[in-house]
Amino acid sequence: MTAGGHAALETELKHRQQVERPRIIQAISEARAHGDLSENAEYHSAKEQQSLNEGRIAELEDKLGRAEIIDVAKLTGTKVKFGATVTLVDEDTEEEKKYQIVGDMEADVKQGKISISSPIARALIGKDVGDTVEVMAPGGARSYEIIGVRFA
Repeated sequence: MTAGGHAALETELKHRQQVERPRIIQAISEARAHGDLSENAEYHSAKEQQSLNEGRIAELEDKLGRAEIIDVAKLTGTKVKFGATVTLVDEDTEEEKKYQIVGDMEADVKQGKISISSPIARALIGKDVGDTVEVMAPGGARSYEIIGVRFA
């Protein structure tokens, strides 16, 4: 995982522990004050929120505990590997795209971060600037040329 992805997960964990957990506990105690718990929708909703939040906290603690942080800034070369920001040109549409290859937990296509286990990342790993890669996408095979690889 990249240092940025690790920091984002730590931020989410702190938010869930220090903001969400107390908010949910407060909601549970307010719902309890309304009386009969067997027919109290607010209580059951708050307990469900608590369960989901605690599950996510456990998942984040596990991921962060087992994470191996890779400093992308220390990587060099022209071959595509984990952490690389790759600039591609779609050979059919001439559209230019830029993706950073990151860990599964930090992938976000809208921000241009794709998972190392995604089909496009698997096709790119080990390739060099100037190489052409064929990617099986849901809409059919796509062909891309690698025009840039950088680590930052």
